[in-house]
Order: sequence, then C-alpha cells, then structure tokens
Amino acid sequence: MRYPRGRGGPGIRHLIDRRGFLGISIVAALAPRALARAAAPGAALASALERSPFVYVSPLRSDGSESRCHAEVWFAWLDGAVVLNTAAAGWKARALAAGLERARVWVGDHSPWKGALGTSEGFRAAPSFDARGAIARDADLSGRLVAEFERKYPAEFGRWRDRMREGVLDGSRVLIRYTPL
Repeated sequence: MRYPRGRGGPGIRHLIDRRGFLGISIVAALAPRALARAAAPGAALASALERSPFVYVSPLRSDGSESRCHAEVWFAWLDGAVVLNTAAAGWKARALAAGLERARVWVGDHSPWKGALGTSEGFRAAPSFDARGAIARDADLSGRLVAEFERKYPAEFGRWRDRMREGVLDGSRVLIRYTPL
C-alpha cells in the first residue's frame, strides 16, 4: 500500500473501519500495556505505605503550592488513608481549620526534613500522592491508631502513648486522615 507523501505508515484514519469503529484487536493489544502502566504506581505506593515508618506531609496552599513545612511523621495506613495524631495547634491541623484540605504526602524514610545543617529534600524522590485531609473524631479509629503505633514503633511509642490518647480526649491533639485523591 502506498501512503501519501511524508507519511510513514497508516495513521489512525486507516485503523478505523467503515462504520467508524477502531478495530477491536488494536484496543485489545494496547489495553494490557496501558493497564500495567496505570497499576504500577499504585502497587509501588501501597507497598511503600506498608513498609515505611514515616510519611512527609505538606499542606497545600489555596493556589496549590506546597507549604514550607514538610515534616516527617509517624502514621498508620488504615482504611485506605494515611492517619496521624498531631498537635491541635500544629500547622497540619491549623491548615485544615483554615479550609486548606489538600495536602501532598511522600512515603519513606529520608532522614529528618529539618536538621542542624538546614533542610533535606531527599523525601522528594519517594513515592507520593495528593490527598484530601480531614479531622477525624472517631474513638475507634483512635484506638486502632494507637494499636498500630504500638506495633510499628515499639521502642519509641511508650513515651508518647499517654500524651496521644489523652490529647485526643482533651482536644490538645487531633487525628487527621489523608485520603488519596
């Protein structure tokens, strides 16, 4: 078959049959590759969330830009969301109170974000996702989070257990649920 000058092969027009349908064999041939590409980041992210001791969370400003805070925090992956316990007066909780519900979450252990020698941007190479944050007022979720922290951070959690439990009850601490968008 000869193609018009300058064309190296059949364009999409040549793949459409007389009724205007793209051949089913072409769709079937392309679909597995497209599905594999779409599933790979999700699988990598889920695996990272299961293994990682930390996430780095940055509330997003109303214009979509990241805030300056990218702190690493303890978390649990519960019910398809990153759940954390934080000070009610902290930036993540204040951002939600101000209506800034969107956040960016990176998953992994990339050393403290802020240290004596400045800040570390290593977390940016980690798997990440945008999320919608919300304060969670759920006693069951709080109990599950404490149980997960007991399992996940056995050496460190003893110093924080009472502060986190009591803080949720007295309002000095809040649970935040970051659900991927």
